[in-house]
Amino acid sequence: MARVELSHPGKVLFPDDGITKADLAAYYEAVAPVLLPHARDRPLSLQVYPGGIGRPGHFMKHIPRYFPDWVARQELPKRGGTVTHVVARNADTLRILAQHNAITPHAPTARTDRLDRPDRLIADFDPPDDGGERWADIVDAARLAGTVLRDAGLEPFAMTSGSRGLHVVAPLRREAAYGAVLALGKDLARVLVAARPDALTTAFKKDEREGRVFVDVLRNRPGQTAVVPYGVRARAGAPVATPLAWAELEDPHLHPRAWTLRTIAQRLAHGGDPWAQIVSAAASPRSSARRLAAITG
Repeated sequence: MARVELSHPGKVLFPDDGITKADLAAYYEAVAPVLLPHARDRPLSLQVYPGGIGRPGHFMKHIPRYFPDWVARQELPKRGGTVTHVVARNADTLRILAQHNAITPHAPTARTDRLDRPDRLIADFDPPDDGGERWADIVDAARLAGTVLRDAGLEPFAMTSGSRGLHVVAPLRREAAYGAVLALGKDLARVLVAARPDALTTAFKKDEREGRVFVDVLRNRPGQTAVVPYGVRARAGAPVATPLAWAELEDPHLHPRAWTLRTIAQRLAHGGDPWAQIVSAAASPRSSARRLAAITG
């Protein structure tokens, strides 16, 4: 396999920070050992910014025909036809995505060999769009979600989104279809909102949230995706979606954009990937659904 050569490596993708296409490619090559275990064998959807983040971008799902044959692919049905996604299995794939200005990879909660059986439950805690971060409420909700998930027999893992919120993820054995996993997520959300009604909501419409944090479990539906761990976000500073050790939720300096393309290497050098053992922590969604149903009464 020939090394992926970059065209226009000096092209600036983050104008306020001087971060170039070459910087993005070098970043994804460097973090490939920790990113790929979370993305491997998942059909990717990509946020692409041909003119850098200062101009409008778009989602790319269908792999261009001119991509080399060695890039892994997965064809999936869509309304009126099919779409062929990139599947990242090596650092060279991440590099070729950077070559095409793909800044942020997103992935579903299932892998290509069993696309009907999710291996993740995701709860995304998003602040309201009223200008307030509500960060304390987000962290409190994430900690509470961890308690509820543990009571249900699941192991919680936390991640800064690199944008405005936090994700709490529970690894699952691949026993249940999407409908059952979504129902499990909705039960979790109901418990959290019942415990914090003034701070949290499951209202999908933004005008109904009344300044509360949105507990989003809708990513647990077929076809939905979430940012890949260690994915760069298209925001000033190039913040990175960063897996956390659970105890870091107690850190008063924690922030959703705490680590960036330029600073994540130092974190990984000192502590490695806090999610390195996430696969071995997978538990039964069926058993957890029964326990959570008992909690909700």
